[in-house]
Amino acid sequence: KKDGKDKNYYLYNICDHQECYKEVGSQAISYTTGVPAMIGAMMVLKGDWKKPGVHNVEELNPDPFMNALNKWGLPWEEDRNPALVD
Repeated sequence: KKDGKDKNYYLYNICDHQECYKEVGSQAISYTTGVPAMIGAMMVLKGDWKKPGVHNVEELNPDPFMNALNKWGLPWEEDRNPALVD
């Protein structure tokens, strides 16, 4: 909510199956699953995500993760005012 009103905000990535297949020999769904998992593991190993206990990824600082998505081939877009379909 913003100013007491519901607010819709979309963050998304578009990945091309053909480009993914050229790069890694697999479809985009494998790429969009594997790259974020690799980035998460890298964040833990590098100490970027270092928090005692067990946590969901959503509880950790998203900034290094989002920056790494851009670096590792999954650039994302923002839509602050998406058109909704009823």
